[in-house]
Amino acid sequence: MAKKAVSLLSGGLDSATTLAVAVAEGFETYALSFLYGQKSALEVEAAKAVSKQVGAKEHIVLEIGLGRFGGSALTANIPIPKQMPSKESIPITYVPARNTIFLSYALAFAEVVCAYDIFIGANSLDYSGYPDCRPEYLQAFEVMANLATKAGVEGRHISIRAPLQYLTKTEIIRKGTELGVDFSLTCSCYEPTPDGLACGLCESCRIRLQGFAGAGMKDPIPYQSNP
Repeated sequence: MAKKAVSLLSGGLDSATTLAVAVAEGFETYALSFLYGQKSALEVEAAKAVSKQVGAKEHIVLEIGLGRFGGSALTANIPIPKQMPSKESIPITYVPARNTIFLSYALAFAEVVCAYDIFIGANSLDYSGYPDCRPEYLQAFEVMANLATKAGVEGRHISIRAPLQYLTKTEIIRKGTELGVDFSLTCSCYEPTPDGLACGLCESCRIRLQGFAGAGMKDPIPYQSNP
């Protein structure tokens, strides 16, 4: 019987590469995405395309209403910053408790399909300073997961896997390329146009473009103007 994993899939290049890592490691992988009230649902359409291209066993999209809470430029009537944020503060694009919520759904899904590995594209280097991307957070969630589930109590250890945790964006792009990820299918922009053009100015676009430049590659997605 094939070993199984659940992989969180946002539709961006980190989560696409993470899914490819899980598949390459021989997991029968169940991808999980969310319509959580984000301003643009294009990333979910990207996730659907990526799941097929990379080879997920199944892809589920759940709708949850984090937009009702607001508190983030991604879910509320707050402008998306068009510059890199200060390193001294958590940016307004942070969605309160988002990874905790997503991982909790992934944990429930994992128990149902008998998967004991949960993959997430969290990163500690080229990222936005979100507190729920840190390794100590993921370690704490793994402890909780094994305390709070039937599988954990019965001795089937659940692992939270973040294979990109200590890679730069350039290294992530190179790894994804080696694994055959089609990055033209991905969407990273916080505020793309309705027809899918990335803005090229938000923090996510800037980090992505720097990553491709470092890899000596041209980003294959379209932008509103030549970045």
